[in-house]
Amino acid sequence: MYAERRDGEKPSVTTDGRSARAERTRQAVIEAHIALIRAGELKPTGAQIASRAGVSLRSLWGHFGDLETLFAVTGAELMRRQVDAYEPIDPSLPLEERIDAYCRQRAEMLEYIAPFARSSEIRVPFSRELQRNRVRYLDRARYEIGALFSDQFEGVDGTVRTHIENLLGVSTTWPTWVSLRDVLRLPVPEAVEVMKRSVSALLAEASGAGRQQAVARVAQEKAAVAPHRRAQQSRPVPAMTPREQVVVPA
Repeated sequence: MYAERRDGEKPSVTTDGRSARAERTRQAVIEAHIALIRAGELKPTGAQIASRAGVSLRSLWGHFGDLETLFAVTGAELMRRQVDAYEPIDPSLPLEERIDAYCRQRAEMLEYIAPFARSSEIRVPFSRELQRNRVRYLDRARYEIGALFSDQFEGVDGTVRTHIENLLGVSTTWPTWVSLRDVLRLPVPEAVEVMKRSVSALLAEASGAGRQQAVARVAQEKAAVAPHRRAQQSRPVPAMTPREQVVVPA
């Protein structure tokens, strides 16, 4: 193995092989973590993950350090898979069709992440990484909503828009979905209908707020111009100078 790499020299084959093995080990641990949770083991231990991955416990902690690091990389991997599977909905579709397609898409994704979300709920009060992951999922939902339904927010000021986007985000993410599915025991089609009603109502509120604010802006502009016009109309006409006076012959 080369002690030092100089310009023109090839990288160490030994080093490259070691890096490749390390990456394979990391990926095996991530896959094992995901597989255990999907199989119903909502709180897998390091020993269980290592056994499933076919590596030693020492190797697992050597690559990840602690559970927080493992949560971070597993969460990033799950987010990457969701982004890869995401199919943008045509924003030119009629509003009702967009809402239907979006809610069905969200339901499919939420059913996919259900085991991981339930696992996260157990540890999230004690894990900053899991708390960050939860915020990332909400931010992702708000981004998709803003992109797909931007026409419904035309003319809406920043404060009102943020308020409605937050409500839409909460209505289409795990906390609400788990209430519909696990607490109310609704089957997926009924839960989707509830989501569609919520999204429709909130988008109607956004559109209505945009119209009201547009009317208010026009009224403010008129009110600002009116005093100037009245001042011009009430200004006295100056008397004509002798040179300006015209003598009309008899």
